[in-house]
Amino acid sequence: MRALASRHRPLRAIVRACELASFGVGTLAAQVGDTLPVVAPRPGLVITRPVRIAPGRHVLPAPGDTARALLVVRGDDVTVDLRGVTLVGLDPAADPDEAAGTAIRIEGGRRVTILGGRIRGYRTAILALGTRDLVIRDADLRHGWRPRLFSDRWQESLVDWLSFHRNEHGEWRRFGAAIHLDGVTGGTIDGVRAEQGMNGLLAARSDSLRIVGNTFAFNSGLGIGLYRTRDLVIANNALDFNVRGYSHRVYRRGQDSAGILCFEQCSGNLFAFNVVTHGGDGFFLWAGQSTMDSGAGGSNDNRLVGNDFSFAPTNGIEATFSRNTFVGNVIEGNDHGIWGGYSYASRIEGNCVSRNRIAIAVEHGQDNLVARNRFAHDSIAIALWGDPVAPSDWGYPKHRDTRSRDWRIVDNQFVAPVQAWRLERTSGLEIDRNRHVARDTSACTPRALLGTAWDSVLASLPPGIDTVRPSRPRPDRAAIVIDAWGPYDGRSPRLVPVDTLRDTVRLALLGPVGRWTLASRTGVASLSRAEGATGDTITVIPSDVRAWRVALTWRGAAIEWPNGDTVAAGREVPVVFAHEDRLGPWRVRLVSWRDSTDDPLRDTVALARALAGDGARVATWPRLSWTWSRPRTSEVPATRWAMVAESEVVVPAGTHALRTIADDAVRVWIDGRLVIDDWVPGESRVRAAPIASGRRRVRVAYWQRDGWSELRVDLVAGSARSRGSPGPH
Repeated sequence: MRALASRHRPLRAIVRACELASFGVGTLAAQVGDTLPVVAPRPGLVITRPVRIAPGRHVLPAPGDTARALLVVRGDDVTVDLRGVTLVGLDPAADPDEAAGTAIRIEGGRRVTILGGRIRGYRTAILALGTRDLVIRDADLRHGWRPRLFSDRWQESLVDWLSFHRNEHGEWRRFGAAIHLDGVTGGTIDGVRAEQGMNGLLAARSDSLRIVGNTFAFNSGLGIGLYRTRDLVIANNALDFNVRGYSHRVYRRGQDSAGILCFEQCSGNLFAFNVVTHGGDGFFLWAGQSTMDSGAGGSNDNRLVGNDFSFAPTNGIEATFSRNTFVGNVIEGNDHGIWGGYSYASRIEGNCVSRNRIAIAVEHGQDNLVARNRFAHDSIAIALWGDPVAPSDWGYPKHRDTRSRDWRIVDNQFVAPVQAWRLERTSGLEIDRNRHVARDTSACTPRALLGTAWDSVLASLPPGIDTVRPSRPRPDRAAIVIDAWGPYDGRSPRLVPVDTLRDTVRLALLGPVGRWTLASRTGVASLSRAEGATGDTITVIPSDVRAWRVALTWRGAAIEWPNGDTVAAGREVPVVFAHEDRLGPWRVRLVSWRDSTDDPLRDTVALARALAGDGARVATWPRLSWTWSRPRTSEVPATRWAMVAESEVVVPAGTHALRTIADDAVRVWIDGRLVIDDWVPGESRVRAAPIASGRRRVRVAYWQRDGWSELRVDLVAGSARSRGSPGPH
């Protein structure tokens, strides 16, 4: 984990003169070289000419209205020089989901340049609408808005799943981003750093952009998200650790996070020599709803060349219902290396594919080529299949032939796969000249696989792309650590539980190089050690399993906290892990019903009578905390059941709340008073109510119809105002 603290930005070999001339921004150098008028930033400032923003730190919250911004840029040939400027929209001590508004809004214009600057604490740092020949260069846009996550080390929450499906009317703006482009044609984004937010760059209905040499990493949503884009060059970017919904060896979901997302008719784009590791998906491409309905169009003719798509909880590459090319990529250690459902006329050539559960998995694929790849130590190398019956609610199979057919699998090398093939209901296969070897320790490179054909691939790339990825440590998926705000970046010391919080607990100390000593412990019978170094695992035996705390004093290398604050090397800092689980045990009464005619929403009095009657099942549960698609205990039916649970809790002094997450419906009473009334079926929702200190009686009623079930009831410090990720609006 210490390797994560040292970030290596991709090398940039950009031919500036060629780049600027190609996008018509040749006046940039002259503007920056001249002495620009200096203006002080203020809310609502409209910039219509080249200016330099007064250097310094400016604490300026932005208007919450999405139609306004802190600074507005209008007109042609406008440079905004932000070098030496820091714009702060939110107190770094506040929760990051309190960030609001837009820092810079660019409205139309040609040849607009944003140069430098540190912008933090806004929902969106830079928003550009309908601009041509836009340049954003060397901006530091870290630590923007991001929602609270409710999945934890032991259990996933369905609240955290994202939905990027709708964006015809700018719906993606609710997700926030360091940079959000809509209707932008031509320009360059380079040298930008966007980390510890939700999204790095979102681009909709935009084309002809160069996005080169940026770092969009350690975000809880997307590194780069595209919607109806074409002819983009996306190269030499660090797009790693854009992930949520993962707990090593417990669950692996991704929850629709990704290093790169191409959604709805994204075509003709080039993705070259990016590092896209440890994302929910590495690369996720979908044809779009219009293709699903009509069978026409798709996210076609994109080229993925020389990228690293490794260590995703789900898919290194997912590309469906479309025609694309994948050449010379590294695809290692994912659940699926390539998931390509309904892909057609696609080329998968010269890739180094290894240690995936399934290297290539494609249902209903047609006319695809798999050639000159190396598959090493995958559980299954290639799985192809078709289903005899197409989904009746899809328009796509009504307009297209969707048989699994006509694959060419030639000249590949298979190194010790557990299973080389799984081929079902697939016709027209050509399988020829493949080699199966038990052991091969030689290095896998595109040149070794493709020979002189790799030179032709490189020659086809536009100028200014570094064709050598930076060499740096590549830890496996165990390096993904998620907390309440997103992926941990290893730049600060942290105690992380290795296993469940039971009678014996192991805590790993992650972060930069340093030494620690025990400062204090509460509710702890014993610790395995009282001093040590970063990388240690400390075994804790609690004396009170419901509430205990370990505090260390750490001293070492310079650190950066997740909110962006820094501490110089050699300074002492506290590192604390505290556990509280004061609720329970719960006295539970549970009933079920046979069909929808007994819907408890129609007769809550009858439900209450059933729960109180002799037919109810009675149990004692230690916690009310689960997420499942199928029950994990025989006490609970799969569908149509309800329960009431009662317990007492001693609430400590201070501000506390009782928080619920429920799918389908929940009600909560504290000391006989109804405080949460969410008795409407639907997907998981977060609700909370204040609870006073002292001994309290808590009663919870829960109802589940069908599908996924989730219930979590927690006592949390503070007001528990966060509602989580934006829903599927």
